[in-house]
Amino acid sequence: MGPHGAIAARPALAVHALGGATMGTLWRVSVAAPPGADLHALHDGIQACLDRVVAQMSTWERDSDISRYNRAPAGSWQALPQPFFNVLRDALTIAAESGGAVDPTVGPLVEAWGFGPFGGGGRVPDAETLASARARTGWQRVLLDKGGQRALQPGGTGLDLSGIAKGHGVDAVVDWLQAHDTPAALVEVGGELRGYGRKPDGSAWKVLAEAWPDDDGDDGSLGAHGVDGSGDARQDTARNRPAASCVIQLDDAAVATSGDHWHRFDQDGRLYSHTIDPRTGAPVAHAPAAVTVVAGTALAADAWATALTVMGPERGFELAQARGMAARFVLRDAEGERERSTDAYMQRLAQ
Repeated sequence: MGPHGAIAARPALAVHALGGATMGTLWRVSVAAPPGADLHALHDGIQACLDRVVAQMSTWERDSDISRYNRAPAGSWQALPQPFFNVLRDALTIAAESGGAVDPTVGPLVEAWGFGPFGGGGRVPDAETLASARARTGWQRVLLDKGGQRALQPGGTGLDLSGIAKGHGVDAVVDWLQAHDTPAALVEVGGELRGYGRKPDGSAWKVLAEAWPDDDGDDGSLGAHGVDGSGDARQDTARNRPAASCVIQLDDAAVATSGDHWHRFDQDGRLYSHTIDPRTGAPVAHAPAAVTVVAGTALAADAWATALTVMGPERGFELAQARGMAARFVLRDAEGERERSTDAYMQRLAQ
């Protein structure tokens, strides 16, 4: 109560922008907090949260938990930190639900095709190398012991969670912010986003999902990004196309984009996608230019965007529609590029 019995007004909130680097890309967070909030503490907390993800799940770090698992002897049970265990459990679940279109044991194939830490950006493996990698791949080979928080290393299995690590990082930051009483935020790691709560003006966070891949860029960090601070949709001036139809409202939801436009390499005049189909052991042929998925968590959006890319524009769309998933496919054909969206995705578009 104030000195005259009036209820003291709550401090007004403002949107503060924070940012940094992680997982070979950039992170950006817009938080709704009082004007005098300790932004240094928020920044350091977010960075520490993402650093923990790297320490557990980065195959580029020799001493990470995932690297230790991958080096473990055959038949050994490896204790995992709880976040790593949970992500692996979720990855195995989505692998089963997608019929193996995404597979956390894809590591040997990633290395064989030159996409890993020492690959140099892509190469076509010889038949013997590819056969050896395929023999070591298969999500069914990994067993989990929930009570002991352990995973079995059957021998030669190479986990690679890069397809969902950024999404998990977004979710981990959201969890941390909510645990530290941040009422609203829009979190992005390398193009994967999740928003919760409301901005100070009462409106929801909005993002512009890239409907048409940018022919001038290939940095892998695009896909979706925040709309300007006022929450108004921007015109996509680079391609002179109206972007309003691509503005998505993230009211406690996440969005991720996958596709071969941003990740390709050329060998002997042939383009190869960086997205590997674990079922065939080879890069996806005729992949959609981009697939955008909106889901409850960034991990789910990230994983399913990859899975639908692997499944392709027909089977992937059918599965997404049947499951009520909010997904949009940007397709490339002889007549150019066109988009196809599920009913659930159309309902997500900001009005």
